[in-house]
Amino acid sequence: MTGKFQDLIESTFALRENEGEDKVVDLREAVARSIRPGQKIHIAATHCSPGAAVLEIARQYSGQKPEFTLIMRGIRDTAVILVHLELAKKIITSFSGNVYPWYGPNAVCQKAYAEKKVELEDWTILTFPLRLMAGAFGVEAITTKSLIGSTMAERNRHAFTVIDDPFGSGNPIGLLQALHPDISIVHGLAADREGNTILTAPYSESVWGAKASRGGAIVTVERLVSTDFIRKHAHLVKLPACLVKSVSVVPQGAHPGGVWNAGLDTFEAYAEDYDFMTDFNRACKDPAALDTWIDRWVRHCPSFDDYRTKLGADRVKRLKEAARENAWLHRLHDLEDRISPAAPYNDIERMVIVASRVLQSRIPAEGHKTVLAGAGTANLAAWLAKYRLREEGYPVELLVELGYFGNSPRPAEPFLLNFENFATCKMLTETLDTLGVFTCGATNRCIGVLGAAQIDKDGNINSHWISDDLYITGSGGANDVATGARETLVVMQHSRERLLERVPFVTAPGNRVKTLVSTRGLFEKPAGGGEFILTGYFAEENRLREEILREIRETCGWPLKIAPDPAPIPPPTSEELRLLRIFDPQRFYLK
Repeated sequence: MTGKFQDLIESTFALRENEGEDKVVDLREAVARSIRPGQKIHIAATHCSPGAAVLEIARQYSGQKPEFTLIMRGIRDTAVILVHLELAKKIITSFSGNVYPWYGPNAVCQKAYAEKKVELEDWTILTFPLRLMAGAFGVEAITTKSLIGSTMAERNRHAFTVIDDPFGSGNPIGLLQALHPDISIVHGLAADREGNTILTAPYSESVWGAKASRGGAIVTVERLVSTDFIRKHAHLVKLPACLVKSVSVVPQGAHPGGVWNAGLDTFEAYAEDYDFMTDFNRACKDPAALDTWIDRWVRHCPSFDDYRTKLGADRVKRLKEAARENAWLHRLHDLEDRISPAAPYNDIERMVIVASRVLQSRIPAEGHKTVLAGAGTANLAAWLAKYRLREEGYPVELLVELGYFGNSPRPAEPFLLNFENFATCKMLTETLDTLGVFTCGATNRCIGVLGAAQIDKDGNINSHWISDDLYITGSGGANDVATGARETLVVMQHSRERLLERVPFVTAPGNRVKTLVSTRGLFEKPAGGGEFILTGYFAEENRLREEILREIRETCGWPLKIAPDPAPIPPPTSEELRLLRIFDPQRFYLK
Protein backbone atom coordinates (compact mmCIF):
# COMPACT_ATOMS: atom_id res chain seq x y z
CA MET A 1 0.00 0.00 0.00
CA THR A 2 1.29 3.44 -0.89
CA GLY A 3 0.07 6.92 -0.17
CA LYS A 4 1.00 10.11 1.57
CA PHE A 5 -0.17 8.69 4.92
CA GLN A 6 1.78 5.44 4.66
CA ASP A 7 4.31 6.41 7.33
CA LEU A 8 1.52 7.38 9.74
CA ILE A 9 -0.39 4.16 9.05
CA GLU A 10 2.68 2.06 9.78
CA SER A 11 3.87 4.00 12.83
CA THR A 12 0.58 4.85 14.49
CA PHE A 13 -2.36 2.81 13.26
CA ALA A 14 -0.84 -0.61 12.65
CA LEU A 15 -2.11 -3.16 15.17
CA ARG A 16 0.66 -4.92 17.03
CA GLU A 17 0.69 -8.68 17.44
CA ASN A 18 1.48 -8.27 21.14
CA GLU A 19 1.03 -5.15 23.18
CA GLY A 20 0.59 -3.91 26.71
CA GLU A 21 2.30 -4.69 29.99
CA ASP A 22 3.69 -8.19 30.39
CA LYS A 23 1.96 -9.60 33.49
CA VAL A 24 2.96 -13.25 33.08
CA VAL A 25 4.39 -14.77 36.27
CA ASP A 26 4.67 -18.22 37.79
CA LEU A 27 1.62 -19.15 39.90
CA ARG A 28 3.74 -19.45 43.03
CA GLU A 29 4.97 -15.88 42.54
CA ALA A 30 1.48 -14.60 41.72
CA VAL A 31 0.10 -15.93 45.00
CA ALA A 32 3.11 -14.75 47.00
CA ARG A 33 2.80 -11.24 45.54
CA SER A 34 -0.95 -10.74 45.82
CA ILE A 35 -2.37 -12.91 48.62
CA ARG A 36 -2.01 -11.42 52.10
CA PRO A 37 -3.29 -12.44 55.55
CA GLY A 38 -6.64 -10.92 56.43
CA GLN A 39 -7.76 -10.47 52.82
CA LYS A 40 -11.23 -11.06 51.45
CA ILE A 41 -10.40 -13.53 48.68
CA HIS A 42 -12.94 -14.24 45.96
CA ILE A 43 -12.47 -17.56 44.14
CA ALA A 44 -14.56 -17.48 40.97
CA ALA A 45 -16.83 -20.29 39.83
CA THR A 46 -17.47 -20.05 36.11
CA HIS A 47 -18.03 -23.49 34.59
CA CYS A 48 -14.47 -24.11 35.74
CA SER A 49 -12.77 -23.16 38.99
CA PRO A 50 -9.16 -22.15 39.73
CA GLY A 51 -8.22 -25.44 41.40
CA ALA A 52 -4.48 -24.94 40.94
CA ALA A 53 -4.58 -21.53 42.65
CA VAL A 54 -6.54 -22.98 45.59
CA LEU A 55 -3.82 -25.61 46.10
CA GLU A 56 -1.09 -22.97 45.85
CA ILE A 57 -2.73 -20.90 48.60
CA ALA A 58 -2.91 -24.02 50.75
CA ARG A 59 0.74 -24.80 49.96
CA GLN A 60 1.99 -21.35 50.96
CA TYR A 61 -0.18 -20.83 54.04
CA SER A 62 -0.45 -24.34 55.52
CA GLY A 63 0.41 -24.21 59.23
CA GLN A 64 -0.35 -20.48 59.48
CA LYS A 65 -3.40 -18.50 60.60
CA PRO A 66 -3.92 -15.98 57.78
CA GLU A 67 -7.58 -15.40 58.74
CA PHE A 68 -8.83 -15.05 55.20
CA THR A 69 -12.42 -14.30 54.33
CA LEU A 70 -13.22 -16.77 51.53
CA ILE A 71 -15.85 -15.59 49.07
CA MET A 72 -16.88 -18.63 47.02
CA ARG A 73 -20.20 -19.55 45.46
CA GLY A 74 -19.67 -23.11 46.68
CA ILE A 75 -17.25 -24.65 49.16
CA ARG A 76 -16.81 -27.94 47.30
CA ASP A 77 -14.14 -30.29 45.99
CA THR A 78 -10.54 -29.43 46.90
CA ALA A 79 -11.46 -25.94 48.16
CA VAL A 80 -12.56 -27.79 51.31
CA ILE A 81 -8.91 -28.14 52.33
CA LEU A 82 -8.81 -24.38 53.02
CA VAL A 83 -11.44 -25.03 55.69
CA HIS A 84 -9.67 -28.12 57.06
CA LEU A 85 -6.36 -26.23 57.34
CA GLU A 86 -8.18 -23.42 59.21
CA LEU A 87 -6.97 -20.75 56.80
CA ALA A 88 -10.26 -18.82 56.89
CA LYS A 89 -11.90 -16.93 59.72
CA LYS A 90 -15.03 -16.34 57.63
CA ILE A 91 -16.74 -17.91 54.62
CA ILE A 92 -19.27 -16.18 52.37
CA THR A 93 -20.99 -18.76 50.18
CA SER A 94 -24.26 -20.33 49.01
CA PHE A 95 -23.37 -24.02 49.34
CA SER A 96 -20.95 -26.13 51.37
CA GLY A 97 -20.88 -29.80 50.53
CA ASN A 98 -20.11 -32.59 48.09
CA VAL A 99 -21.47 -32.68 44.55
CA TYR A 100 -20.18 -36.02 43.27
CA PRO A 101 -21.14 -38.82 43.14
CA TRP A 102 -24.13 -37.22 44.89
CA TYR A 103 -25.00 -33.89 46.47
CA GLY A 104 -24.82 -33.90 50.24
CA PRO A 105 -23.06 -32.66 53.36
CA ASN A 106 -19.28 -32.51 53.63
CA ALA A 107 -17.92 -33.70 56.99
CA VAL A 108 -15.13 -31.10 57.09
CA CYS A 109 -17.52 -28.19 56.61
CA GLN A 110 -20.06 -29.66 59.01
CA LYS A 111 -17.45 -29.97 61.76
CA ALA A 112 -15.98 -26.51 61.22
CA TYR A 113 -19.38 -24.80 61.22
CA ALA A 114 -20.74 -26.74 64.20
CA GLU A 115 -17.63 -25.99 66.28
CA LYS A 116 -17.68 -22.32 65.18
CA LYS A 117 -14.10 -22.58 63.92
CA VAL A 118 -15.12 -20.35 61.05
CA GLU A 119 -17.88 -17.78 60.69
CA LEU A 120 -20.40 -18.77 58.02
CA GLU A 121 -22.35 -16.23 56.00
CA ASP A 122 -24.92 -18.06 53.83
CA TRP A 123 -26.53 -16.68 50.68
CA THR A 124 -28.13 -18.19 47.59
CA ILE A 125 -26.78 -18.95 44.14
CA LEU A 126 -28.56 -15.87 42.76
CA THR A 127 -28.00 -13.38 45.59
CA PHE A 128 -24.28 -14.24 45.74
CA PRO A 129 -23.41 -12.81 42.27
CA LEU A 130 -25.95 -10.02 42.71
CA ARG A 131 -23.96 -8.68 45.67
CA LEU A 132 -20.78 -8.82 43.56
CA MET A 133 -22.59 -7.14 40.67
CA ALA A 134 -23.53 -4.27 42.98
CA GLY A 135 -19.88 -3.99 43.97
CA ALA A 136 -18.85 -3.93 40.33
CA PHE A 137 -21.43 -1.25 39.50
CA GLY A 138 -20.23 0.92 42.36
CA VAL A 139 -23.68 1.11 43.94
CA GLU A 140 -24.36 0.52 47.61
CA ALA A 141 -27.13 -2.04 47.16
CA ILE A 142 -29.09 -4.06 44.61
CA THR A 143 -32.64 -5.43 44.70
CA THR A 144 -33.86 -9.03 44.82
CA LYS A 145 -37.02 -11.11 45.37
CA SER A 146 -35.00 -13.89 46.98
CA LEU A 147 -34.49 -14.36 50.75
CA ILE A 148 -37.72 -12.63 51.79
CA GLY A 149 -39.48 -14.81 54.36
CA SER A 150 -36.47 -17.07 54.97
CA THR A 151 -34.28 -17.54 58.04
CA MET A 152 -31.36 -16.32 55.91
CA ALA A 153 -33.02 -12.91 55.78
CA GLU A 154 -32.92 -12.71 59.56
CA ARG A 155 -29.35 -13.96 59.89
CA ASN A 156 -28.00 -11.62 57.21
CA ARG A 157 -29.50 -8.40 58.54
CA HIS A 158 -26.07 -6.75 58.36
CA ALA A 159 -26.20 -7.00 54.54
CA PHE A 160 -29.89 -7.54 53.69
CA THR A 161 -33.06 -5.66 54.45
CA VAL A 162 -36.62 -5.50 53.15
CA ILE A 163 -38.33 -2.24 52.20
CA ASP A 164 -41.71 -1.25 50.77
CA ASP A 165 -41.64 -0.50 47.08
CA PRO A 166 -41.23 3.30 46.91
CA PHE A 167 -42.97 3.27 43.50
CA GLY A 168 -46.23 1.97 44.94
CA SER A 169 -46.56 -1.61 43.71
CA GLY A 170 -47.31 -2.77 47.24
CA ASN A 171 -44.70 -5.53 46.98
CA PRO A 172 -41.78 -5.85 49.39
CA ILE A 173 -38.30 -5.41 47.95
CA GLY A 174 -35.16 -7.08 49.22
CA LEU A 175 -32.01 -4.97 49.31
CA LEU A 176 -28.60 -6.68 49.15
CA GLN A 177 -25.49 -4.80 50.25
CA ALA A 178 -22.68 -4.58 47.69
CA LEU A 179 -19.75 -6.95 48.21
CA HIS A 180 -16.15 -5.99 47.43
CA PRO A 181 -13.39 -8.63 47.55
CA ASP A 182 -9.80 -7.52 48.07
CA ILE A 183 -8.59 -9.88 45.35
CA SER A 184 -10.27 -12.28 42.93
CA ILE A 185 -8.93 -15.50 41.38
CA VAL A 186 -10.19 -16.64 37.97
CA HIS A 187 -9.32 -19.57 35.71
CA GLY A 188 -9.80 -19.08 31.98
CA LEU A 189 -9.11 -20.86 28.73
CA ALA A 190 -6.58 -18.35 27.41
CA ALA A 191 -5.14 -14.87 27.92
CA ASP A 192 -2.56 -12.63 26.32
CA ARG A 193 0.44 -11.44 28.28
CA GLU A 194 -1.38 -8.28 29.35
CA GLY A 195 -4.27 -10.26 30.86
CA ASN A 196 -7.16 -10.01 28.41
CA THR A 197 -8.84 -13.29 29.31
CA ILE A 198 -11.04 -15.66 27.32
CA LEU A 199 -13.62 -17.74 29.16
CA THR A 200 -16.02 -20.15 27.53
CA ALA A 201 -19.69 -20.56 28.43
CA PRO A 202 -21.57 -21.46 30.52
CA TYR A 203 -20.37 -18.72 32.83
CA SER A 204 -22.16 -19.56 36.09
CA GLU A 205 -21.50 -16.58 38.44
CA SER A 206 -19.40 -15.03 35.63
CA VAL A 207 -16.62 -12.60 36.56
CA TRP A 208 -18.57 -10.14 38.70
CA GLY A 209 -16.22 -10.88 41.59
CA ALA A 210 -13.21 -9.84 39.54
CA LYS A 211 -15.05 -6.71 38.42
CA ALA A 212 -15.91 -5.88 42.03
CA SER A 213 -12.45 -6.65 43.41
CA ARG A 214 -10.55 -3.68 44.79
CA GLY A 215 -7.22 -5.34 43.99
CA GLY A 216 -7.95 -6.84 40.59
CA ALA A 217 -7.71 -10.49 39.59
CA ILE A 218 -5.11 -13.22 39.66
CA VAL A 219 -5.73 -15.11 36.42
CA THR A 220 -4.67 -18.65 35.58
CA VAL A 221 -5.14 -19.99 32.04
CA GLU A 222 -4.66 -23.10 29.98
CA ARG A 223 -2.67 -21.31 27.29
CA LEU A 224 -1.01 -17.98 26.50
CA VAL A 225 -2.05 -16.32 23.23
CA SER A 226 -1.16 -13.17 21.32
CA THR A 227 -3.02 -9.87 21.49
CA ASP A 228 -3.87 -10.46 17.84
CA PHE A 229 -5.59 -13.73 18.82
CA ILE A 230 -7.53 -11.84 21.51
CA ARG A 231 -8.77 -9.32 18.92
CA LYS A 232 -9.96 -12.12 16.64
CA HIS A 233 -11.87 -13.69 19.56
CA ALA A 234 -12.92 -10.54 21.40
CA HIS A 235 -16.49 -11.88 21.67
CA LEU A 236 -15.15 -14.54 24.06
CA VAL A 237 -13.12 -12.16 26.26
CA LYS A 238 -14.91 -11.78 29.59
CA LEU A 239 -12.15 -10.07 31.57
CA PRO A 240 -10.15 -7.13 30.17
CA ALA A 241 -6.51 -6.60 31.10
CA CYS A 242 -7.25 -3.46 33.10
CA LEU A 243 -8.84 -5.67 35.78
CA VAL A 244 -6.05 -8.26 35.81
CA LYS A 245 -3.13 -8.19 38.23
CA SER A 246 -1.18 -11.20 36.91
CA VAL A 247 -1.40 -14.07 34.43
CA SER A 248 -0.11 -17.59 35.14
CA VAL A 249 -0.09 -20.37 32.56
CA VAL A 250 -1.35 -23.51 34.28
CA PRO A 251 -2.57 -26.31 31.95
CA GLN A 252 -5.26 -28.42 33.68
CA GLY A 253 -5.43 -25.64 36.25
CA ALA A 254 -9.16 -26.26 36.86
CA HIS A 255 -8.60 -29.85 38.00
CA PRO A 256 -10.49 -31.70 39.45
CA GLY A 257 -12.93 -29.53 37.51
CA GLY A 258 -12.83 -29.31 33.75
CA VAL A 259 -12.66 -26.75 30.97
CA TRP A 260 -14.82 -26.61 27.85
CA ASN A 261 -13.56 -25.26 24.54
CA ALA A 262 -16.76 -24.11 22.85
CA GLY A 263 -15.93 -21.96 19.82
CA LEU A 264 -12.19 -22.66 20.09
CA ASP A 265 -11.65 -26.11 18.67
CA THR A 266 -7.87 -25.68 18.55
CA PHE A 267 -7.91 -25.88 22.35
CA GLU A 268 -8.36 -29.23 24.06
CA ALA A 269 -11.22 -29.50 26.53
CA TYR A 270 -11.07 -31.83 29.51
CA ALA A 271 -13.88 -33.16 31.69
CA GLU A 272 -14.32 -33.12 35.43
CA ASP A 273 -12.38 -35.87 37.17
CA TYR A 274 -15.21 -37.76 38.85
CA ASP A 275 -12.96 -40.49 40.25
CA PHE A 276 -10.68 -37.90 41.83
CA MET A 277 -13.65 -36.01 43.30
CA THR A 278 -15.10 -39.22 44.73
CA ASP A 279 -11.79 -40.20 46.34
CA PHE A 280 -11.34 -36.72 47.80
CA ASN A 281 -14.84 -36.62 49.25
CA ARG A 282 -14.26 -40.03 50.80
CA ALA A 283 -11.05 -38.73 52.43
CA CYS A 284 -13.00 -35.80 53.92
CA LYS A 285 -14.87 -38.22 56.19
CA ASP A 286 -11.69 -38.92 58.20
CA PRO A 287 -9.36 -36.05 59.29
CA ALA A 288 -6.34 -38.36 59.26
CA ALA A 289 -7.15 -39.54 55.73
CA LEU A 290 -7.56 -35.93 54.59
CA ASP A 291 -4.19 -35.01 56.13
CA THR A 292 -2.65 -37.87 54.17
CA TRP A 293 -4.34 -36.58 51.02
CA ILE A 294 -2.97 -33.07 51.64
CA ASP A 295 0.53 -34.47 52.22
CA ARG A 296 0.36 -36.35 48.93
CA TRP A 297 -1.22 -33.73 46.67
CA VAL A 298 -0.15 -30.43 48.28
CA ARG A 299 2.85 -30.63 50.61
CA HIS A 300 4.70 -33.23 48.53
CA CYS A 301 3.89 -31.40 45.29
CA PRO A 302 5.95 -28.19 45.43
CA SER A 303 4.23 -26.88 42.30
CA PHE A 304 1.24 -27.62 40.13
CA ASP A 305 3.61 -29.13 37.57
CA ASP A 306 4.43 -31.76 40.21
CA TYR A 307 0.71 -32.24 40.86
CA ARG A 308 0.07 -32.73 37.14
CA THR A 309 2.96 -35.20 36.90
CA LYS A 310 1.43 -37.17 39.76
CA LEU A 311 -1.91 -37.21 37.96
CA GLY A 312 -0.15 -38.84 35.03
CA ALA A 313 -0.41 -38.36 31.28
CA ASP A 314 -2.81 -41.30 30.90
CA ARG A 315 -5.31 -39.77 33.32
CA VAL A 316 -5.18 -36.39 31.61
CA LYS A 317 -5.69 -38.13 28.26
CA ARG A 318 -8.77 -39.93 29.58
CA LEU A 319 -10.22 -36.63 30.86
CA LYS A 320 -9.74 -35.09 27.42
CA GLU A 321 -11.45 -38.06 25.79
CA ALA A 322 -14.31 -37.79 28.29
CA ALA A 323 -14.92 -34.18 27.18
CA ARG A 324 -15.69 -35.20 23.61
CA GLU A 325 -19.26 -34.66 22.50
CA ASN A 326 -20.23 -38.33 22.13
CA ALA A 327 -18.20 -39.75 25.00
CA TRP A 328 -21.46 -40.70 26.72
CA LEU A 329 -22.05 -43.38 24.08
CA HIS A 330 -18.92 -45.22 25.18
CA ARG A 331 -19.88 -44.89 28.85
CA LEU A 332 -23.36 -46.18 28.16
CA HIS A 333 -21.93 -49.15 26.26
CA ASP A 334 -19.69 -49.98 29.21
CA LEU A 335 -22.58 -49.73 31.69
CA GLU A 336 -25.53 -51.06 29.73
CA ASP A 337 -25.37 -54.52 31.35
CA ARG A 338 -26.27 -52.83 34.66
CA ILE A 339 -29.56 -51.56 33.27
CA SER A 340 -32.45 -53.97 33.66
CA PRO A 341 -35.95 -52.59 32.98
CA ALA A 342 -37.39 -55.88 34.23
CA ALA A 343 -35.80 -55.68 37.70
CA PRO A 344 -38.22 -54.85 40.55
CA TYR A 345 -38.53 -51.15 41.24
CA ASN A 346 -37.73 -49.61 44.62
CA ASP A 347 -39.27 -46.73 46.58
CA ILE A 348 -36.86 -44.15 45.15
CA GLU A 349 -37.57 -45.12 41.54
CA ARG A 350 -41.30 -45.07 42.16
CA MET A 351 -41.03 -41.62 43.76
CA VAL A 352 -39.05 -40.18 40.84
CA ILE A 353 -41.44 -41.63 38.26
CA VAL A 354 -44.52 -40.31 40.06
CA ALA A 355 -42.89 -36.86 40.34
CA SER A 356 -42.22 -36.97 36.59
CA ARG A 357 -45.89 -37.85 35.97
CA VAL A 358 -46.97 -34.85 38.03
CA LEU A 359 -44.68 -32.66 35.94
CA GLN A 360 -46.03 -34.15 32.71
CA SER A 361 -49.50 -33.17 33.88
CA ARG A 362 -48.80 -29.77 35.44
CA ILE A 363 -46.53 -28.35 32.75
CA PRO A 364 -49.05 -28.38 29.86
CA ALA A 365 -52.01 -27.64 32.15
CA GLU A 366 -50.38 -24.49 33.55
CA GLY A 367 -48.56 -23.46 30.39
CA HIS A 368 -45.09 -23.81 31.89
CA LYS A 369 -42.30 -23.44 29.34
CA THR A 370 -39.18 -24.07 31.43
CA VAL A 371 -38.11 -26.33 34.30
CA LEU A 372 -35.30 -25.61 36.74
CA ALA A 373 -34.45 -28.69 38.78
CA GLY A 374 -32.11 -29.19 41.68
CA ALA A 375 -29.67 -32.07 41.79
CA GLY A 376 -30.34 -35.76 42.32
CA THR A 377 -33.80 -37.27 42.25
CA ALA A 378 -35.21 -33.82 41.41
CA ASN A 379 -33.24 -33.54 38.18
CA LEU A 380 -34.01 -37.16 37.25
CA ALA A 381 -37.74 -36.45 37.56
CA ALA A 382 -37.37 -33.35 35.38
CA TRP A 383 -35.29 -35.18 32.78
CA LEU A 384 -37.81 -37.99 32.55
CA ALA A 385 -40.68 -35.53 32.19
CA LYS A 386 -38.89 -33.58 29.45
CA TYR A 387 -38.44 -36.61 27.24
CA ARG A 388 -41.96 -37.97 27.87
CA LEU A 389 -43.47 -34.56 27.06
CA ARG A 390 -41.41 -34.36 23.90
CA GLU A 391 -42.94 -37.68 22.83
CA GLU A 392 -46.35 -36.08 23.39
CA GLY A 393 -45.42 -33.07 21.26
CA TYR A 394 -45.15 -30.55 24.13
CA PRO A 395 -41.76 -28.79 24.17
CA VAL A 396 -40.36 -27.72 27.53
CA GLU A 397 -36.85 -26.43 28.15
CA LEU A 398 -34.61 -27.51 31.02
CA LEU A 399 -32.56 -24.93 32.93
CA VAL A 400 -29.52 -25.38 35.15
CA GLU A 401 -28.38 -22.48 37.32
CA LEU A 402 -24.80 -22.82 36.00
CA GLY A 403 -26.07 -21.30 32.73
CA TYR A 404 -27.63 -24.13 30.71
CA PHE A 405 -30.77 -23.35 28.74
CA GLY A 406 -32.57 -25.99 26.72
CA ASN A 407 -30.26 -28.92 27.41
CA SER A 408 -31.16 -32.51 26.49
CA PRO A 409 -29.44 -34.62 29.17
CA ARG A 410 -27.32 -37.50 27.90
CA PRO A 411 -27.71 -41.02 29.32
CA ALA A 412 -25.29 -42.82 31.64
CA GLU A 413 -24.41 -39.89 33.94
CA PRO A 414 -27.01 -38.35 36.31
CA PHE A 415 -24.74 -35.52 37.53
CA LEU A 416 -26.69 -32.27 37.07
CA LEU A 417 -23.59 -30.32 35.96
CA ASN A 418 -22.31 -32.96 33.55
CA PHE A 419 -20.09 -31.39 30.85
CA GLU A 420 -21.50 -33.73 28.21
CA ASN A 421 -24.78 -31.82 28.35
CA PHE A 422 -23.14 -28.53 27.31
CA ALA A 423 -23.23 -29.42 23.62
CA THR A 424 -26.99 -30.14 23.76
CA CYS A 425 -27.95 -26.67 25.03
CA LYS A 426 -29.80 -24.14 22.91
CA MET A 427 -28.22 -21.30 24.90
CA LEU A 428 -25.24 -21.11 27.20
CA THR A 429 -25.28 -18.14 29.54
CA GLU A 430 -24.86 -17.32 33.25
CA THR A 431 -26.71 -17.62 36.54
CA LEU A 432 -28.22 -14.15 36.34
CA ASP A 433 -30.10 -15.32 33.24
CA THR A 434 -31.08 -18.85 34.19
CA LEU A 435 -32.11 -18.06 37.76
CA GLY A 436 -32.65 -14.31 37.64
CA VAL A 437 -34.56 -14.00 34.34
CA PHE A 438 -35.79 -17.38 33.11
CA THR A 439 -36.76 -18.72 36.55
CA CYS A 440 -37.61 -15.61 38.59
CA GLY A 441 -38.16 -12.92 35.97
CA ALA A 442 -41.31 -10.96 35.22
CA THR A 443 -42.22 -13.06 32.17
CA ASN A 444 -41.04 -16.45 33.43
CA ARG A 445 -43.20 -19.53 32.96
CA CYS A 446 -41.00 -21.82 35.03
CA ILE A 447 -41.77 -24.71 37.36
CA GLY A 448 -39.12 -25.60 39.92
CA VAL A 449 -38.25 -29.12 41.07
CA LEU A 450 -36.29 -29.41 44.31
CA GLY A 451 -35.02 -31.93 46.79
CA ALA A 452 -34.95 -31.09 50.49
CA ALA A 453 -33.51 -32.33 53.74
CA GLN A 454 -36.71 -31.34 55.54
CA ILE A 455 -40.09 -29.87 54.66
CA ASP A 456 -43.04 -28.83 56.81
CA LYS A 457 -46.80 -28.93 56.35
CA ASP A 458 -46.78 -25.46 54.74
CA GLY A 459 -44.05 -26.33 52.23
CA ASN A 460 -41.20 -24.47 53.94
CA ILE A 461 -37.90 -26.13 52.98
CA ASN A 462 -34.81 -26.63 55.13
CA SER A 463 -31.41 -27.46 53.63
CA HIS A 464 -29.35 -25.50 56.19
CA TRP A 465 -29.39 -26.62 59.82
CA ILE A 466 -31.05 -29.65 61.40
CA SER A 467 -29.89 -28.35 64.79
CA ASP A 468 -27.32 -25.86 66.07
CA ASP A 469 -24.55 -28.41 65.58
CA LEU A 470 -25.67 -30.23 62.41
CA TYR A 471 -25.23 -28.32 59.15
CA ILE A 472 -26.49 -29.73 55.86
CA THR A 473 -25.39 -27.92 52.67
CA GLY A 474 -26.95 -24.46 52.46
CA SER A 475 -29.45 -23.07 49.99
CA GLY A 476 -27.73 -23.36 46.66
CA GLY A 477 -30.47 -22.17 44.33
CA ALA A 478 -33.37 -23.60 46.37
CA ASN A 479 -34.47 -20.29 47.87
CA ASP A 480 -34.29 -18.52 44.51
CA VAL A 481 -36.36 -21.20 42.78
CA ALA A 482 -38.98 -21.50 45.51
CA THR A 483 -39.48 -17.73 45.72
CA GLY A 484 -39.26 -16.98 41.99
CA ALA A 485 -40.67 -19.85 39.91
CA ARG A 486 -44.41 -19.98 39.15
CA GLU A 487 -44.67 -23.08 41.32
CA THR A 488 -42.38 -25.69 42.86
CA LEU A 489 -42.56 -29.44 43.32
CA VAL A 490 -40.46 -31.11 46.02
CA VAL A 491 -39.16 -34.69 45.80
CA MET A 492 -37.83 -36.35 48.97
CA GLN A 493 -37.75 -39.47 51.10
CA HIS A 494 -40.50 -39.94 53.67
CA SER A 495 -39.87 -40.03 57.43
CA ARG A 496 -40.96 -38.29 60.62
CA GLU A 497 -37.52 -36.66 60.79
CA ARG A 498 -37.95 -35.09 57.37
CA LEU A 499 -41.67 -34.22 57.19
CA LEU A 500 -42.15 -31.84 60.11
CA GLU A 501 -44.81 -29.65 61.69
CA ARG A 502 -42.35 -26.75 61.37
CA VAL A 503 -38.82 -26.80 59.99
CA PRO A 504 -36.13 -25.45 62.36
CA PHE A 505 -34.59 -23.29 59.61
CA VAL A 506 -36.49 -21.84 56.64
CA THR A 507 -34.14 -22.04 53.68
CA ALA A 508 -37.02 -21.39 51.29
CA PRO A 509 -40.55 -20.26 52.19
CA GLY A 510 -43.30 -22.58 51.02
CA ASN A 511 -45.74 -20.07 49.48
CA ARG A 512 -45.16 -21.38 45.96
CA VAL A 513 -44.36 -24.97 46.90
CA LYS A 514 -47.58 -26.62 45.75
CA THR A 515 -46.70 -30.32 45.49
CA LEU A 516 -44.69 -32.87 47.46
CA VAL A 517 -43.87 -36.37 46.22
CA SER A 518 -42.37 -38.59 48.90
CA THR A 519 -41.48 -42.27 48.88
CA ARG A 520 -44.97 -42.97 50.29
CA GLY A 521 -47.32 -40.81 48.29
CA LEU A 522 -48.48 -37.57 46.70
CA PHE A 523 -49.22 -34.45 48.80
CA GLU A 524 -50.89 -31.37 47.34
CA LYS A 525 -52.09 -28.02 48.63
CA PRO A 526 -55.69 -26.89 48.10
CA ALA A 527 -56.28 -24.39 45.29
CA GLY A 528 -56.48 -21.52 47.77
CA GLY A 529 -53.31 -22.53 49.61
CA GLY A 530 -52.84 -24.00 53.05
CA GLU A 531 -51.10 -27.13 54.29
CA PHE A 532 -50.37 -30.29 52.35
CA ILE A 533 -53.08 -32.94 52.01
CA LEU A 534 -52.36 -36.54 51.03
CA THR A 535 -54.18 -37.03 47.71
CA GLY A 536 -52.52 -40.20 46.46
CA TYR A 537 -50.72 -43.16 47.99
CA PHE A 538 -48.47 -45.94 46.76
CA ALA A 539 -50.48 -49.14 46.86
CA GLU A 540 -48.79 -52.38 47.87
CA GLU A 541 -49.78 -55.94 47.17
CA ASN A 542 -51.42 -57.82 50.02
CA ARG A 543 -51.86 -54.67 52.11
CA LEU A 544 -55.13 -52.97 52.85
CA ARG A 545 -55.59 -49.31 51.95
CA GLU A 546 -56.45 -48.40 55.57
CA GLU A 547 -53.23 -49.99 56.80
CA ILE A 548 -51.13 -48.10 54.27
CA LEU A 549 -52.80 -44.77 55.03
CA ARG A 550 -52.38 -45.30 58.78
CA GLU A 551 -48.66 -45.96 58.28
CA ILE A 552 -48.25 -42.84 56.11
CA ARG A 553 -49.95 -40.74 58.80
CA GLU A 554 -47.81 -42.28 61.57
CA THR A 555 -44.57 -41.59 59.67
CA CYS A 556 -45.49 -37.97 58.96
CA GLY A 557 -44.27 -35.39 61.45
CA TRP A 558 -47.50 -33.36 61.52
CA PRO A 559 -51.18 -34.31 61.98
CA LEU A 560 -51.69 -35.28 58.35
CA LYS A 561 -54.89 -34.44 56.54
CA ILE A 562 -56.00 -37.05 54.01
CA ALA A 563 -58.30 -36.37 51.06
CA PRO A 564 -61.76 -38.00 51.32
CA ASP A 565 -60.89 -40.54 48.64
CA PRO A 566 -57.11 -40.66 48.10
CA ALA A 567 -56.20 -42.46 44.90
CA PRO A 568 -53.91 -45.47 44.67
CA ILE A 569 -51.05 -44.50 42.37
CA PRO A 570 -50.33 -46.94 39.53
CA PRO A 571 -46.88 -48.59 39.68
CA PRO A 572 -44.08 -47.64 37.27
CA THR A 573 -44.30 -49.07 33.79
CA SER A 574 -41.42 -50.90 32.12
CA GLU A 575 -41.07 -48.00 29.67
CA GLU A 576 -40.74 -45.49 32.52
CA LEU A 577 -38.17 -47.65 34.33
CA ARG A 578 -36.16 -48.18 31.17
CA LEU A 579 -35.89 -44.44 30.50
CA LEU A 580 -35.15 -43.59 34.13
CA ARG A 581 -32.51 -46.26 34.63
CA ILE A 582 -30.57 -45.33 31.51
CA PHE A 583 -29.79 -41.97 33.17
CA ASP A 584 -28.33 -43.55 36.32
CA PRO A 585 -26.91 -47.00 35.50
CA GLN A 586 -24.54 -46.83 38.48
CA ARG A 587 -27.52 -46.06 40.71
CA PHE A 588 -25.98 -43.08 42.47
CA TYR A 589 -29.46 -41.68 43.13
CA LEU A 590 -31.71 -44.66 42.47
CA LYS A 591 -30.49 -47.06 45.11
